[in-house]
Amino acid sequence: MGVAAPRRVTVLGSTGSVGCNTLDLIERHPGRYQVEALTARRNVAALAEQARRVGARLAVIADPKLYGELKQALSGTNIAVAAGPEAVVEAAAAPADWVMAAIVGAAGLAPTLAAVRRGAMVALANKECLVCSGELMTAEVKAHGATLLPCDSEHNAIFQVFDFDRPENVERIILTASGGPFRTMARRDMARVTPAQAVAHPNWDMGAKISVDSATMMNKGLELIEAFHLFPVRQEQIEILVHPQSVVHSMVAYNDGSVLAQLGSPDMRTPIANTLAWPTRMPTPAARLDLAKIGQLTFSAPDPEQFPALKLARRALEAGGGLPVVLNAANEVAVQAFLDGVLGFLDIADLVERTMDAVPTAGVESLDTVYALDAEARAKAHELMRPKRRATA
Repeated sequence: MGVAAPRRVTVLGSTGSVGCNTLDLIERHPGRYQVEALTARRNVAALAEQARRVGARLAVIADPKLYGELKQALSGTNIAVAAGPEAVVEAAAAPADWVMAAIVGAAGLAPTLAAVRRGAMVALANKECLVCSGELMTAEVKAHGATLLPCDSEHNAIFQVFDFDRPENVERIILTASGGPFRTMARRDMARVTPAQAVAHPNWDMGAKISVDSATMMNKGLELIEAFHLFPVRQEQIEILVHPQSVVHSMVAYNDGSVLAQLGSPDMRTPIANTLAWPTRMPTPAARLDLAKIGQLTFSAPDPEQFPALKLARRALEAGGGLPVVLNAANEVAVQAFLDGVLGFLDIADLVERTMDAVPTAGVESLDTVYALDAEARAKAHELMRPKRRATA
């Protein structure tokens, strides 16, 4: 039997946390992967260093003004250089067996769709693709024979234990949530939460925006919407359970009473490796789970009054159409305002709700529809925002 050819891979958003973890795994398995393209938004130095290190064939910077800087950084190499949003989409459409879609925000929609339309295996780490355009994205996956591999730890856990051949046997899927740093805090005290406190996640090392989303539990609300589009279940079959230890990453309950769970240490390299090596597996340096040392695993139902973001996400999912776009856009505006000290922590969900009430929505027929509604929702959120001096602890 001959040696298998290296899997050709492209990493969209290579300088972010998910992108860096992906390249870490690739470098630990020399000869198994060939990096076709890397893209980044503005971090020229990191992108050039990565491209040199892994021998990428193409490096793309999304900001067209930085083309010259990237070209200079990669002078003397055979690495092709490009710049601009269109070049990022072209990189996603270039031949590669597997594409990591890790560009944060609406900027990741068009490149991810380009990879899907090429029929690639797409490891999805961009929430907006399914939150804002779930029906559109999944229809394109089916039409072009692409494979969508969920990279979030929760969705990847479900992916590993879900019986896709017999989905009628599934009673419910259970998304676990750490509950963030304020799960036991009285709501009146949450009004004085600072950005520094909110970004200090107890288990995961994440960026500021995602950490705040975890603290409000909006992150779990967005994952609720994603799960609906990823798995063949009804909305009412998706549950959320608070699990502070972040060891059980999610579960699938079956009609015979069995509950299958995927467990592991909280390390993003585990779900990334599951998609990178799919349908096989690959070794990772993630810490091995020691249940005896952990001692106990606890679970509780989330409090919708303490974390109203969950109700807002459920409302958006049930309404469908463009409301999830509004939810996501308003939340991004509100979280940034909180990080900037303009809004208080409890004002985040309040602004999202008021924006959802104020922006009329219809169906999402194309990415242009998504972009237009996203822009309208952001403008309305800014209009509704009342500058408040955040109280300090």
